[in-house]
Amino acid sequence: MTSAPRRILVVGPSWVGDMVMAQSLFITLRERHPQARIDVLAPAWSLPLLARMPEVERGIAMPLGHGEFGWGVRRALGHSLRDAGYAQAIVLPGSLKSALVPWFAGIPQRTGFRGEMRYGLINDMRPLDQTRLPMTVQRFVALGLPARGPGDAMPDAPRPRLQTSPANLQRVLSALQLDAATPAVAMMPGAEYGPAKQWPLAHFASLASDCVARGEQVWVLGSAKDAAAGEQIARAAGAGVHNLCGRTELADAVDLIGAARAAITNDSGLMHVAAAVGTPVVAIYGSSTPHHTPPLSDRAAVLYLGLSCSPCFKRECPLGHTRCLQDISPSRVGDALAAARA
Repeated sequence: MTSAPRRILVVGPSWVGDMVMAQSLFITLRERHPQARIDVLAPAWSLPLLARMPEVERGIAMPLGHGEFGWGVRRALGHSLRDAGYAQAIVLPGSLKSALVPWFAGIPQRTGFRGEMRYGLINDMRPLDQTRLPMTVQRFVALGLPARGPGDAMPDAPRPRLQTSPANLQRVLSALQLDAATPAVAMMPGAEYGPAKQWPLAHFASLASDCVARGEQVWVLGSAKDAAAGEQIARAAGAGVHNLCGRTELADAVDLIGAARAAITNDSGLMHVAAAVGTPVVAIYGSSTPHHTPPLSDRAAVLYLGLSCSPCFKRECPLGHTRCLQDISPSRVGDALAAARA
């Protein structure tokens, strides 16, 4: 008799970049359990992103916003999943509330790192050794593997590889009236975490002008929150720069970045998208560090000054100068861009 496929529920993260890196876990689970059915409980915004990951069977929308506790909502959702037959839940966030749905669902094995007094909610508790697992993607993958001792080697994490949709790309190019024949450079000036991760807009504009002078167009991508920044870049750089911030859905941005000749970006969710679709990317780091969340691609160039005050992991520069970003010149990024496109 053939046994039923193993069903696994993953409680996913709440940020774009983390969700992209979570695909490394999904790939690992599929490699270990080729017939597994992997469902992901995640914010509704991430479902189109999960649809670009062939390892994921189903995305389940979490009907609560980031930070909401919602005991009753989590209990009802967990009860609705009791008959799904999950053998294991893997909880990526470290909060107590993120472990409630698998517990309410009665999933027998509930795996996660120690955090926020989750004893009982998590019954396959793993200690987090940040020295052995310095990268977020390593931590995600580790939860999909059997528990390891302090001396055990950590296997390499497979790299995310998002699928793109040529049909959707053509629809988006037409809807936005973009010239498909002119090579494009994608620029992503936003970073949800704060200005201490954002390369100066004047630097972006200077580099955008150089791209246009070479006969390229520039697509400035981001959310509606980045629209003013995109407009500032477009206004300073002139014709040939298209401010698309807030004018695309996340899946559209995946396809546009995948079609671009190269991408220039802060340490942001769209940086991880660029890496995962295989576009050459220049990633600029300020308050964060590439040792923790690097772009997972062989086609990525990382610019990070590593000043004595870095990384501070602050939303705003505590010293008021943001030299970690200001001192990365447009010419230096331009050189990295030329090398990436070679």
